[in-house]
Amino acid sequence: MIEVYDLQKHFASGFIKKRYKPAVQSVSFAIEKGETLGLVGESGCGKTTVGRLLLRLIEPTAGKIVFDGQDITGLKHAEMRKLRPRMQMIFQDPESSLNPRMKIGESIAEPFRLGLRGRCSKSEIRNHVQELVDIVGLNQEHVNRYPYQLSGGQNQRVVLARILAINPEFIVADEPTAALDVSVQAQILRLIMDLKRDFGLTMLFISHDLEVVRHMSDRIAMMDKGRIVEIKSSKDN
Repeated sequence: MIEVYDLQKHFASGFIKKRYKPAVQSVSFAIEKGETLGLVGESGCGKTTVGRLLLRLIEPTAGKIVFDGQDITGLKHAEMRKLRPRMQMIFQDPESSLNPRMKIGESIAEPFRLGLRGRCSKSEIRNHVQELVDIVGLNQEHVNRYPYQLSGGQNQRVVLARILAINPEFIVADEPTAALDVSVQAQILRLIMDLKRDFGLTMLFISHDLEVVRHMSDRIAMMDKGRIVEIKSSKDN
C-alpha cells in the first residue's frame, strides 16, 4: 500500500543566514495492505514529520512516496485533493481537529454533504451519522453537542467517526492517545484496533511508547535522529 524510498526533509532556520536542519534522513520502508507499521522513537526524532510527509501535508526535500502503486511525490494540489479521501490522519489533540463552531453530528456528516461518499439525501446522511456514532461508542446525545462539551476521549471517537465517514484505506495515527487521560487511552487503542480489523485499514501508528506500539503493530520501525535504525516484527523480543 505504501512504499517510501530515501525520504528526506530539511527545515530552514535563521533570519539572515539560512541554515537547513535535517529532520528526516534517507528513510525507506514499505507497509503492506492491511498491515500496521509502528513507528517509535524519542520526541524530536522525526516520527511526526514522516507521517505528514506520507500524506503530503508537508513537502519532502527529496525521496519518493508511492501509494497503492502510484508515485504521489510530485502530484499537484488538485491531484492530491482527489486522492486525500483515501489517506487520512489522526492527530494528537482531537479537539483541535474539530471545528469548534460545528456540532458533532455536523462534523461527522460533512463528508456526506460534500459528496465524498456519493450523493445522499438528508435522511440518508442522518442514518449514516447514527451508524458511525454507534460504531465508535457514542450516542445520540453526543451528536447535538459541541467539541468543548465533550471529553478528550469522546472527541477522539468523533474524529474516528469522521474519518470512517470518508472511507479511507490508509491512516496515519500520530500519538492518538497522547492527549488523553490514562484511564481512557486503553479504550481508544482498543477501538482503533477494532476499526482497523473491521474496515480492513492499513496504518502507520506513531508513538514514543514501545509497549503500545508492540501491542498495536504487526512490525515496528525504530527511529533515531531522523533515521530508521531497525525494522522488526512486533513479536520479536
